Amino acid sequence: MTSRVEHRAQHRRRVSRKRAVIGGVSAFALTGAAIVTSSMMSSSASAATTWPTANGSQAVSSTIPVSGTRDGGMKRYYGSGDLAGDGQEEGQDPIFKLADGATLKNVIIGKPGADGIHCSGTCNLQNVWWEDVGEDAATFRGGNSAVFTVYGGGARKASDKIFQHNGGGKLVVSKFAAQDFKTLYRSCGNCSTQYKRTSIFNTIEVTAPGSRLVGINTNYGDTAALRKVTIVGDSGKKIVPCQKYIGNNTGAEPKENGSGPDGTHCNYTTSDLTYQ
Repeated sequence: MTSRVEHRAQHRRRVSRKRAVIGGVSAFALTGAAIVTSSMMSSSASAATTWPTANGSQAVSSTIPVSGTRDGGMKRYYGSGDLAGDGQEEGQDPIFKLADGATLKNVIIGKPGADGIHCSGTCNLQNVWWEDVGEDAATFRGGNSAVFTVYGGGARKASDKIFQHNGGGKLVVSKFAAQDFKTLYRSCGNCSTQYKRTSIFNTIEVTAPGSRLVGINTNYGDTAALRKVTIVGDSGKKIVPCQKYIGNNTGAEPKENGSGPDGTHCNYTTSDLTYQ
């Protein structure tokens, strides 16, 4: 026969064991939640950019001039008639032509994309997406004082260049995505009028295949800075971050002049590049 004292002791032991089991389950649940959360965060961090869905479409048969600010409301604009080209023929007209000081935002350029966007001088491109780049996505013109800003957006399927810099001044690209491209940015290598060109790329995600991020002319004093660049799907590191050239104003094909960071023309370090 068990005494009341022994009975109370056994009850306390059973309660203690029960609490220990519950505590262990709770700890496991918390640990499992932490693992799931960590996995989701890791998956999210390495996921490629989500491309937007168009809010309607509009065919464009002649270049749309933009002065001031134009908000496209996430509509898709694509070339038709004389703007139906989507190859690499030189001299194509653009879908949009921005006057000096203009802003174009919330626009999707579909296929055919002709020669994308031309900036006559200082311009701002905000949340602009190219679904299938034609000749180029955007071409920047203007003098030495021009400042071109690209914020947000992305471009894919560029069999040649995404950004073509023909004028002078500075291009600043932030929070931009590029997929399936040959060259993200090229400072014109053989324009009849040449300039010293500055480019800055900050918080960029590029997804292979691709050949090079930037191409610049060292003999004209070009500089390119790369910051927080994520390169997806290029485990072999075949995409050249910064290719240097000897430019000319004769129209001849420019010669390569090495590649890689040098602290003068190609400004970045290995820590500025993350491979996923």
